[in-house]
Amino acid sequence: MTTYTRALVVDDLSSSRDWLSQALRLAFPGITIDCGASLADAARFIEPPPPLALIDLGLPDGSGVQLIERLRGHTLCIVATVFDDDAHLFPALRAGAEGYVLKDQSPDTLADMLRGIAAGQPPLSPSIARRLLRHFTPAPQTPRAPDETGLTPRETEVLRLTAKGLTRQEVAQLLEISAHTVAGHLKEIYRKLSVGTRAEATLEAARRGLVE
Repeated sequence: MTTYTRALVVDDLSSSRDWLSQALRLAFPGITIDCGASLADAARFIEPPPPLALIDLGLPDGSGVQLIERLRGHTLCIVATVFDDDAHLFPALRAGAEGYVLKDQSPDTLADMLRGIAAGQPPLSPSIARRLLRHFTPAPQTPRAPDETGLTPRETEVLRLTAKGLTRQEVAQLLEISAHTVAGHLKEIYRKLSVGTRAEATLEAARRGLVE
């Protein structure tokens, strides 16, 4: 069985870095983990290239795809993100990612996926595996279009619940996703609406007719 002794985790949310690090330690006891919150941080840990890397796509100074391209051929790169759409999935795979997992599972579940690497099983969240199968199925697909703000249907759902005063944990329970996933969605919502606080997001949502 392949055992990894060193890994790189790149994610701008500290809670996500902790979650990914915990999964790595469960999968590969004794592993050394370097963590970065941006592409600039990651650059300090890629000479020599790490054998394994878990990389978020939405980073403050660029896309994780850039780092995947840089590490291609040297590092087994796995995307860990809240994005489950084709626009993020396929560019990451084309760049060289060998796994794609969503932030909606427990560290134990992710650890099981990582252990499967040795058996040649690419770490893929179930919904991502289904998306890949649909992509290569000849039946026509009708993609769900985002609204005029650029918010995806799931982001709109998170925004509506947040605007009602629900906490991240309460939103996570209602949507049956993890609090890490909710935090990632909120980060994207704030960026797309050009706001910086929960109150501003609620006002902007009401102004655009997304919530009452």
